[in-house]
Parts: sequence; C-alpha cells; structure tokens
Amino acid sequence: MSDLKISNLFKSFPGMDRPAVNNVSLDIKTGGLIAFLGPSGCGKTTILKMITGLFPPDSGDITLNNESLLPIPTEKRGVVMVFQNYLLFPYMNVNENVGFALKMKGMDKGEIDKKVKDMLELVKLPDIGNRRPKQLSGGQQQRVALARALISKPRLLLLDEPLSNLDAHLRDEMRELIVTIQQKLNVTTVFVTHDQEEAVLLADNIALIFDGELQSFASPKEYYESPINERAARFFGGVNFLKSTIKNQEIDTEIGALNYNQKNKKDLNSNHLLTIRPENIKISKTNTFKENYFSGIVTSIIFSGTNTRYKIKIKDIILDCSVQSVGNKEIFKNDQVFVHLPEDKIWGMND
Repeated sequence: MSDLKISNLFKSFPGMDRPAVNNVSLDIKTGGLIAFLGPSGCGKTTILKMITGLFPPDSGDITLNNESLLPIPTEKRGVVMVFQNYLLFPYMNVNENVGFALKMKGMDKGEIDKKVKDMLELVKLPDIGNRRPKQLSGGQQQRVALARALISKPRLLLLDEPLSNLDAHLRDEMRELIVTIQQKLNVTTVFVTHDQEEAVLLADNIALIFDGELQSFASPKEYYESPINERAARFFGGVNFLKSTIKNQEIDTEIGALNYNQKNKKDLNSNHLLTIRPENIKISKTNTFKENYFSGIVTSIIFSGTNTRYKIKIKDIILDCSVQSVGNKEIFKNDQVFVHLPEDKIWGMND
C-alpha cells in the first residue's frame, strides 16, 4: 500500500483550446478512498490514465512511496484500473477473467483457483465462476471486474465512473461493497465521478476539478459547509447567494444586515458573497427568532416526500429553503413568513 503524490501534472492534446490537465498537485495518503469529482471533460479520467501509464504527462511527476512511476511500464506499476465499461474478456468465463493476471505471472493452477474462489466470495459472487460475461447483469460484471483488479493485490486501485452504468438499486449495493472491500483490504483507491452524491457517500476526501485545474481537495463536509468559491458551492447544490459588503465591521447584504461567525472572515474582501444551504434556513409563520431574521412572501412550494422546498421572496431576492414536511403544512403559497439564517450556517466567499 502506498502514498500517491501528484506533482505539477500537465497534459494537453492537439486541437484543444485549453490543457486537459493543468499543473495539478495532490497528496493521497495510504489507505485513502478519494474521489476525483467534476463535470464531464474536466480532466478526471485523463489523470487516472496518466497514473496507470496509458497517457504520458507532458510535464510533472507521479510517485508511489517516493518512487516515480513515469519510467516504469504500465504492467509493472502495481496500479490497476477498472474501466467504466468493465472490459471483461467475452471468450473467458468468470473464473478465467478473474484469474487472468495470475495466469500471466505463471502461478500454479491450484493456487489460482483458490485465490479466484476467495476473491469471488469477497465480491459476493461465489457461484458464477463458470458463466460468461454475456450471462451476467451489469452489477455482476462490475463485481467481476473489481475482483479481477484486486486479485493481484495492487498498490493502487483506480475506478473510472464505477457506478454510472448501474440502476439506482444496484448503485446503492455497489457503494456499500466498494467501501467494505476498500476498508478490509486497506488499498489506496481513487475513483472518478461526475456525481456529487456518489462522491460524498463514498469518499474520505474529494478532489474537485474544473477545466483541468484542481479547485480544492477537502472532505465532503467542508464542501457543503465552507466551499472555496461560488462555482464549487453551486456544484454541491448551493442555490442561495447574497452579495455582501463589509462597512465599519458590519455586514450589509441585499436583504439587510447579517451577523455570521465565519472563521475566515478576516480573509474576505470588502465585497464578497455569502451562501447558506437550503436545509439550514428556518422559516415560521410567527416570528420566534432573535436575530438574522427577515420577512418574506412564499412564491413556490414543492413537496418531495420527507422534505418540502419553499421559495421565499425577500425584497428582490429569492431564497430557497428546504424543511421537513411534517409540521409545515400550515404554510401556503403567498403567505408571509419569517426567515431565519443561523449565523453559524452562513459562509462567505470572495468573488
């Protein structure tokens, strides 16, 4: 198992108007489960392919345990990658697919059979060894591809959009399986996804990538509570943004004066943005709040099961609020309500 260090990684392709990967640097500790998150075409998979050796970087370095991978052939790096479309050998059965790497190493057949059996039990597919890939469901093919990758005990496991081809039920199962196996084997794992929910549910830390550039490397909680900028906040579902100005130590916004206790307030420009997540806003028909409250009109109500989404107009600004459906049935469209923005839930960002 190994620490992965990416240093000033740069890659461009002919015909592109920007680099595919632009000076990305990142340290990943042994045993971590890390997500590369960003929209399609942002460079996530290109980084994975440079780690495996499928693409050479134009500049920069990639090291495992302080050893550069760049001069090492792909097959000798101790890095395995599970591709989005699995790439199982169609003419081999499951046992042969999973044991292929060991056969190429010249391992004894009896030992291969035992290791294949153990690996299929690990991915919860103990009885399908004689089937061909075309006889498997998408979820089963994904598990077989994972077993084939892990049987050689890689130093680093890479997963390219591991859940994108699965339906909702199978995605839930695979999330749990990936986390369980990763923790049991303690294998350093990096997976690529464009799905924020998937990254949050799986990853210890998330590398957020836009336009080939690393925006931030932080825990899921940090992205939700203290995003680095407006684009990052919006990518994680942020919808409430208030232009803010600091005047004589007071915070003035488009809806009025606000108090908030952000630790980095001293680093903010005099003109900056405030954000608060919809689920952190409190609303009430009667005013029970002592500070940071405003009067507004309900312009829209969307019921979504356990939660109800309210759009509330305060002056010329629409705030999006999400509250538990139970106990709020007395609030209707066009009602006047009081809106409370808790000061410990407000986050400031420089434009």
